Parts: sequence; C-alpha cells; structure tokens
Amino acid sequence: MKRPEPSSDLSFTGEPISAEEATEKWPLRYRSSKARVSVTLGTPKDGDIEENLEQAKRHYSQALVDGTLFSLGDDVYVKAEEGNPNYIAKIVEFFEAVDGEPYFRARWFYRPEDTVIKTLANEVQEKRVFLSNVEDDNPLNCIVSRVNIVKVPAKIVTGAEERVIPPCDFYYDMKYELAHLTFSTAADEGDASSTISSESDSNCIQIPQKKEKFLLDLYSGCGAMSTGLCMGASLSGIKLTKKWAVDINSFACDSLRLNHPETEVRNEAAEDFLKLLIEWRKLCQKFALISSTEVIESDGDSEDEEEDGDVNDDADGDSSGSEIPPEEFEVDKFLDICFGNPKGLKEASALHLKVRWKGYGPDEDTWEPYDGLRKCKEKLKEFVTTGFNTNRFPLPGDVHFVCGGPPCQGISGFNRFRNNKAPLEDEKNQQLLVYMNIIDYLKPNYVLMENVVDLLKFSKGFCARYAVARLVAMNYQTRLGMMSAGSYGVPQVRNRVFLWGAQPTEKLPPYPLPTHETLAKSLTPTEFEEIQVGYSRRNLLQLEKALTLADAISDLPPATNYEKSDERKYETKPQTNFQKYIRLSRAESIIPLDGRDASKSRILYDHQPLELNDDDLERVCHIVKKKGANFRDLPGVIVEDNKVKFDPSVERPKLKSGKFLVPDYAVSFVNGKSKKPFGRLWWDEIVHTVVTRAEPHNQIVIHPLQDRVLTVRENARIQGFPDFYKLCGPIKEKYIQVGNAVAVPVGVALGYAFGLASQGLSDNQPVIKLPFMYPQCMQGKTEEHSA
Repeated sequence: MKRPEPSSDLSFTGEPISAEEATEKWPLRYRSSKARVSVTLGTPKDGDIEENLEQAKRHYSQALVDGTLFSLGDDVYVKAEEGNPNYIAKIVEFFEAVDGEPYFRARWFYRPEDTVIKTLANEVQEKRVFLSNVEDDNPLNCIVSRVNIVKVPAKIVTGAEERVIPPCDFYYDMKYELAHLTFSTAADEGDASSTISSESDSNCIQIPQKKEKFLLDLYSGCGAMSTGLCMGASLSGIKLTKKWAVDINSFACDSLRLNHPETEVRNEAAEDFLKLLIEWRKLCQKFALISSTEVIESDGDSEDEEEDGDVNDDADGDSSGSEIPPEEFEVDKFLDICFGNPKGLKEASALHLKVRWKGYGPDEDTWEPYDGLRKCKEKLKEFVTTGFNTNRFPLPGDVHFVCGGPPCQGISGFNRFRNNKAPLEDEKNQQLLVYMNIIDYLKPNYVLMENVVDLLKFSKGFCARYAVARLVAMNYQTRLGMMSAGSYGVPQVRNRVFLWGAQPTEKLPPYPLPTHETLAKSLTPTEFEEIQVGYSRRNLLQLEKALTLADAISDLPPATNYEKSDERKYETKPQTNFQKYIRLSRAESIIPLDGRDASKSRILYDHQPLELNDDDLERVCHIVKKKGANFRDLPGVIVEDNKVKFDPSVERPKLKSGKFLVPDYAVSFVNGKSKKPFGRLWWDEIVHTVVTRAEPHNQIVIHPLQDRVLTVRENARIQGFPDFYKLCGPIKEKYIQVGNAVAVPVGVALGYAFGLASQGLSDNQPVIKLPFMYPQCMQGKTEEHSA
C-alpha cells in the first residue's frame, strides 16, 4: 500500500548488526547490489508470495524518529491515508537500503473490521486486535508513535469468569492469516522478529493408539456428516464416538438410531435441547452429582428443599407405610426427560419427565411436568444419577467435538422474502444463533459448522461473518473452507461451506485437499474465492479422474416405478472399485458394530424410487434414452435461441388422461431457458447436487435407461452412504434425509483432519494431503499418513 512520506528527523542509532548475523537472519536482503530483487517467499500457510524485496547495506536494532527511540519488536502506529485511522504494526526490521534510504519492515496488526468479521466487529471484545502474517517494507518516516499492545494468554472463559486484561491501548491473543481467513492462537515465540526465508519445514507423523472422544451432532439429520467424521477420525488413530445427536425430523432420528444404537438421539428442537441441558445441570447439582461454586437459580421448591431428609412422600412410593390417596398414582420410575410440550398442548414450554406408573405397563406411560413431580425425590435422584453415570446428556466439558449444519432457509435463493438488511432477525435464520449458544454453553474442544454456499453470498456474507465473529468472541480459533463433494470421491459437485473452530489450546484442523478432479470454481464473492479447498493448487495436485454416475450405480439391479421391497439381493457383481467398497457390510467396514449383528451378509436397502403418478410416468416413458434428453425432445415444442416454446404449427399432444404431454410449467420454468424439466441423467455425467425432492418437474433425476427417477439408494450412493446404511420412514422422507446430508466422504476427510489436529500432528497448516481415497478407506486403517 502507498503511504505518505512526511518530513521528519530520523536516523538509525547504535552500531549496525554485524554483517554475519544480518546475512544469516535476513539472507534475501543480501543477494544483490541492486535496489530491489523479486523473490518468492515460501510461506506454507499462505502459499508462495512474490515480493520486490529491498536489498540492504546493513541492519540496525534501533532508530530515532522525531526524537523518539524505537527498537525491534516495538508496536507502533503507522501513518495512514488522510481520513483513515493509523495502521498498527510490529517493527520486525530496521535496515538501510543499498540506495541509502532508511526502512523498517512492519508486521501488521488487524483490527476486527480489517478481517473477515468486518461489519460485525462489535461482536468482538473492545481493544482486541489480531497479529497478521502480512509483512512489508516502509520508509522509516511513516512511523507515527509507539502504541501499547499487550499479548495475553488465549483461553476459553467459563461461567461468570472474566478475562483480566492489563491496562493497554490494544491487546491480542490470536493471529489472523489470509489463508482460509484463519484466526489462530498466537505463538509464544517468533512474534517479535522476522526471518525472511524461502524454505519451509515438513514433519513426518506417527499415529498413536486410539483414545475415545465424544461427539455431539446437532441438526444431525440421519447422521451422514458425523458418521463420516467418526470414520475419518478412526483412520487417524482417534476413537470418536457419536454420543449424542439432535434433530427435529423424527424419521431422520429413527434412521440415526437404527444405524447408531450407541447414540442418544433426541428428536427435538435444538433450542429445547439447550434448555434441557441447562435444567439437567441444575438437577445434577441438586443431587450433589457435580460441585458448583455458582448459585443455582431458585426453581420454586423451597418447601421441597426443607424436606430433603424426609423420604415419606406420598406421591413417591418410596416409603413402606404411607397410603396413596385414591386420586393419585404412584411413580414406579422415570424413563426420559425433555424441555418443551411433549403432550402437544398449547402451553408454555417447560421441563417434563416421562413416567412409568406403578402397576401399569408401557402403554400407560405419560409425560408429566416436573413441577408436579418435585416430591418424588428418591425416584428423581435415581433417574438423574443413572443418567449422570452413563453420560446420557452432556454437561459443559463433556463434549470434545460438536458438529452440525444449522438450517438457514432465510438465506436460500429459493426464499423470495429474504431479509437482506438484518438476516439474523429472520426467524428462518435463528438456528445459527441457537447453534452458537449451544457452543457457548458446552464449550467443546472442537467445532465444525456446515452450510450452503449462500452463506457467503447473501447480504455480503453476513451470516458467515457472524458465525466467525461469535466463535472468535468466545476465543475459539477459526478457519473457513469450501469443499466440493466430487473432489473426494463421489459423482456430485455439491459445494458446501465449512467452518472449523478449536479451543486456543488445541491445534486448529486443516482442510483436506481433493483426491479427485475438481470441476470448476464456485461462484462466490472475491473475498471468499480462495477458501475453496485446493483450487489454487489444482494444477499441482495429482488427482484421480472424477467419478461418474456409472461408477457409482451401474451395478444396481433394475427397479421399476412401482418397486415395493426396501430389501433386496444385489443380483449383480460390482463393476468398479467404488461399487466394491461401498457394498461392504458393516462388519467389514471401519464403522464400529456397537452390538449389531456381526454377520457379513450384504443386503441392498432402499433401492426404491418415488412412485410417479400415471401422467408423469407416461411423460418419462416418452423421454428418449440418450445423453442430454429432456422435455425439449418431446413433440409439440420448438427451441429458438435456447428458449423453448410451444410449436404453433401442430396440435399439442396429449396423454391418455387427456392432459398435455408437455405441461405448461415445463415451458415457463426459468422463462423457457431451463433444460431441467423431465431431464434424463447419463452414465458419463456428474450430478450437480442431490436434491431432497425426486419429482422430475424441475430437476434432472430420471435414470439413464429405466423409466423412473433415481431410487433412494442411488441418491445415497451419489452422497457416498455405505450400502449398509438403512433409512427409515416413507419414501419422500428418505429422499429428504439423503438430500439434506453432508456427503459421507467429505465427512471422512474432515474427520481425518480433525484426528491429526487433536493429536497435535497437523502442524498448523491450512491444508493437508489425504493418504487414502473413498470408499476404499472403509475397509480399514491406511498404512500411510501425511501431514
């Protein structure tokens, strides 16, 4: 950047640094007698950077500017353009250039508004700045004055604790790097001086034995992302257990329970789950299962508290001599607990317990408000103690890793009523707030948030900036990335945004580089272009050829529009490596059995299509079986300038029902320019995105050779689901579960990156190379690992 050069009295003071020391410390300054030399600085975090580097005669440790003495390592204000606040920098070099001009090299501090946070700087603590890895040379007279910047220890603050910040102008505990817009813990050493070098270090890693860590999957759907994360962590040597999962969709919860019996699956709203966790902690404190220095909020049972030593409570059934009044039932035991309205009544949400009544069976179990059960102390204590001992619900500090994709329908391009000015005031975006509130409450070691690319596009990326700002305000390190599912071994483009978060004492996970050819760069704002993982290095990576639809589904047996069975035999042999490994039984895979049948028999689940009505099926049967076929190939329409319209020279063909063969909506969709309605996929193609609806009216979802839409299992293959992953619910619900999922191989790749970071093996690099490909890695632990 060009800065003004005000006149000032300035000079270097003291003896120059010895030539030997200066040459060793700043070798690129002494390569030529020319004023400047164009060099490539090797920076493993940001890639190679070209800079016209000033050549030096000599280096100094101190300089005098306008009568003030400055030393290496001092933090200073640097003159900015007229009307702008002065820049802030750390002095990392003083040198006299070969032309005799005095220079200093600045390592810049960024204010929050200078980072990806931008307009959400008010979310971050006052006086907080971030040390960047951006350095450049400046005339010595650009220094304005010294500024007091204090480095403080990075930490996660819990409860009512407050960070103690000493008196200062600014403070910092994190660095900000342009590679993947990363906030990371500031190193303990090396901040005060710069070593200009063209070399970077590389480390070999060894994988230690596994150590179990607990995962909470929020907005889990049927569990695809967390399943992939656990698989990838296993490949790195970490046992990551999906301990808890939460989703509002009951069918998705059923699927997750079926495939992961080890998981406590909660079918409830995330905001109710958070309230439940808060109430559960109070109950654990009430029964002295956890200690607390905090005052427990009064819950209105002071009379109950006075009777803690009395077990002769009529409603409890715990005493031997008391008689139960005829209008009361006796509690046998408590089965479950929730916060909300489990009875479906229009009343205020509250804490409820599910009760098994003494003398009655499961059919008579009921949900009762906690307020009416306060006197059942012994039964309550038994229930809470059992839950506490089995980690039924997470307490702060119990969760190592939280993952999830909070739905943000308010930013979707399909939403015509988006609130562009205040996105978080839109009720459809409130789950982003809830997700961050849960992180703030549980304070896990690691966080991974997933969302659609519109997160970066809508309202100048407001929601993405908010997510980063909230995590940074909680003192989490963060790193943004965008990944394409097809780059990791499935025939689907599917771009998604991911945000890593890590506590300051942990290594921040990198993003895994692609293993398969990337099709094209996603259309995102310029600021976010470089977060697409691997795109800037695509010409240097040795990538496998992208998978096609045939690679994924050509082995599956024929299915009709009216397929009834959701369990079948394969009847065919696998034709590709993908098909060979995606068919593995659970017992043959790296996914734990967790008490399930260890049989190696292979059954094909969910190979059923959405049953089309007679009219749509007849239309599909008319679509020719060739690449690129769609409704435009039907009689009665013509295409001019890539725009379809009805042919006025012929009568519109009709179906057996009397309806038109080409419906009006197909011609009017996207003003007649779309080729999607009743589009037929082809074997050598790559699906853009698996969608939640299988209707062919405005999506290309017709099988290449069979007159039907793709089955649930075919969609699941394109998403990378192992064939043994069985889904629950009606057909339409199964499509929704698959379409909403994060592609499994993306989860596997991220899980591996997490595993390396959690073992301190990722060396703070923004990206790593994977030592395996999906789904071959499902068969077992890879022998080679690379950082």
